Amino acid sequence: MSRAEQPSRRTVLAAAVVAAVAGSAAPAAAEAAPGAGTRAATRGGAAASPVDYRAWTTFRDWRGGTAQGTRAVAGTRPGVVIGAPAGTTDYADPHTGKTTTWEYAVWTSPVHRLAVPSTEAIASWNAHTPSGTWLQVELKGTYSDGTDTPWYVMGRWAAGDQDIRRTSVDDQGDGKSSVWTDTFAIDDASTGLRLVSYRLRLTLYRRPGTRVTPTVWRLGAMGSDIPDRFTVPASTPGLAQELLVPRYSQEIHKGQYPEYDNGGEAWCSPTSSQMIIEYWGGRLTEDQLAWVDPAYADPQVCHAARYTYDYQYAGCGNWPFNAAYAATFPGLQGVVTRLRSLTDLETLIAAGIPAITSQSFLEKELTGAGYGTSGHLMTVIGFTADGDVIANDPASPSNEAVRRVYKRREWENIWLRTKRYNASGKVVSGTGGVCYLYFPAQPSPRQRKALAAVGVS
Repeated sequence: MSRAEQPSRRTVLAAAVVAAVAGSAAPAAAEAAPGAGTRAATRGGAAASPVDYRAWTTFRDWRGGTAQGTRAVAGTRPGVVIGAPAGTTDYADPHTGKTTTWEYAVWTSPVHRLAVPSTEAIASWNAHTPSGTWLQVELKGTYSDGTDTPWYVMGRWAAGDQDIRRTSVDDQGDGKSSVWTDTFAIDDASTGLRLVSYRLRLTLYRRPGTRVTPTVWRLGAMGSDIPDRFTVPASTPGLAQELLVPRYSQEIHKGQYPEYDNGGEAWCSPTSSQMIIEYWGGRLTEDQLAWVDPAYADPQVCHAARYTYDYQYAGCGNWPFNAAYAATFPGLQGVVTRLRSLTDLETLIAAGIPAITSQSFLEKELTGAGYGTSGHLMTVIGFTADGDVIANDPASPSNEAVRRVYKRREWENIWLRTKRYNASGKVVSGTGGVCYLYFPAQPSPRQRKALAAVGVS
């Protein structure tokens, strides 16, 4: 996040494929007709959720897909691994210039029919990739007109950076949809075209002749059709509670390791991730942090930036890469989804689950922030007795200043809207409730219930 109101890479990319609105480009999701997100079927007179998150996590799930060289493994955390490789392939890493031969195996999910025909979809995954291994996640869908998308690469990922450079893939599209960094989007949602179903394809790679393998425990995607809106309905406060989450400032890392998105001032996403990881007890060892300059405070934030960095996006804000990083810590899992209101966040906080939210705003739109941004991540840790939002905001000058209280109505609107006016008065995008959720691999019954209430299982 930059303190200046500047276009983010995500905004610039999305603007390239959408129609002009009020004299400016806006992302595809923002171009849906007003109320488009309410077209899903209703049950019992209540509107269906505009969000559908589906994940494969159980032994039965992994047995249920189509396997080419993979096998399902049971246990307390079931997963999928390389069994007998399906073959070998060469991968030319665009960020190192090096071509390497890899053994591979493939797992493909069954078709998931979306409960809400969607304008956007975001995949996320949790995996262990020991040295000499990596993975690729792809999505292929069917449109509401009966035609299919191509197989889109949603990420090439490894926990480390010694074998490949983790990367998104640009320039993917078929004239109806495109992938922008980590997000599948219908190019022109105003046509009524939607994604109605999808499959995910997981390819696991390892060095030939070895027995080492990646293990994937969770693979899922969130589809959504969020209504086109500059403002959102106000929710009613229902909780006064605050979680004790560590506080880290990205700003104290300004200028450190500029090879990772120009240094700490842009590290809102990994800084937020590290706060919640440590809330759940995740810790890095001295050996893991040995590469960081010992003069730098909070070296774990530098580590998070390096290991969430997307070499194509040239930033640390790739949403599924952050969730995957969180899940490299023992006993944790992470997902990317969308929530519908602050009531959803209250449900999670009540169960002890903080959340990382994505928002953009002018300085005047969020009292007390002291900056405007075209894209910024914060950690929501609770609510005051008046219902205002308590956030650990990494865009603070010190760790001590990270805890902020923001007005409920202002905060809810900047987080959930899909359109806004930037500092030049042009219509640009809002993220529509995007949220990272990190929680235990074995949630308590109360946590499991709260997650289910917001559509995550």
